[in-house]
Amino acid sequence: MTLIGYWRNLMETHELLDRLALLYPDNDLLRDLRRAFVDDDRNSLHRIIRSINDTELTNSIRLLDNDMSFVTDSLSRGQIKSKMWIINELKKLNLDLGTVFLCAGWYGILATLIFENNLKVNKIRSFDIDKSVLDIAERFNKKWVQDDWKFKPATYDIHKIDYTGFAYDVSRSNGEIVELYDSPDTVINTSCEHIFDFDEWYLKIPKGKLLILQSNDFFEGTGHVNCCEVLEDFEEQTPFEDTLYSGTLDLKMYTRFMRIGYK
Repeated sequence: MTLIGYWRNLMETHELLDRLALLYPDNDLLRDLRRAFVDDDRNSLHRIIRSINDTELTNSIRLLDNDMSFVTDSLSRGQIKSKMWIINELKKLNLDLGTVFLCAGWYGILATLIFENNLKVNKIRSFDIDKSVLDIAERFNKKWVQDDWKFKPATYDIHKIDYTGFAYDVSRSNGEIVELYDSPDTVINTSCEHIFDFDEWYLKIPKGKLLILQSNDFFEGTGHVNCCEVLEDFEEQTPFEDTLYSGTLDLKMYTRFMRIGYK
């Protein structure tokens, strides 16, 4: 049995980390592990994460760690599992997403995951009616904002977008307003349960567009005005010409539905 294995049988985890930090004072990782676990030092925790996986996503989470409204909602287990579900299914399908319109894009975390997982995509335009999410979306996707605006968010009501081709205004970092024009190959909406007059919105999307849609059966959720009882209801609400994926994800409190296919 090793010395560490012997100590593990005699000490609690926090005690072991404390002793190891004393034994190896020049080991930065052990020092940060002790501080993160024993002292609940978030800066030490973020240094460990950065040493293992230094990405735009982990750096942005570090910068926003004190924003409790952001942390408790956008980083909930349900939100993360739902987004990774999309990423994993898209990897299996190996699709070229082309130009993406991310509707009700919120903080743009899904865009970050699409880029960081090297999915085939030309550019992503994130539209949300809430202007307060704009700066955070740009922060999460700073690398791709700076890459010739491969990512760019804009404040718009998704009901007022022309999905055949849309001219819209965005802001440069100096405040200058610039008009862009894009036609989406792919339309993503992971918040279908939040969309008023959903049928009217769905009719605006031309046939042949690739759609990635999510909803749920969490009728009690705040702002949930368009939930579905079962997957079959969501399928009826979102008819496809060619269905590539249709399934459910059990999130304990509710069930998430997802559909990927061509309208």
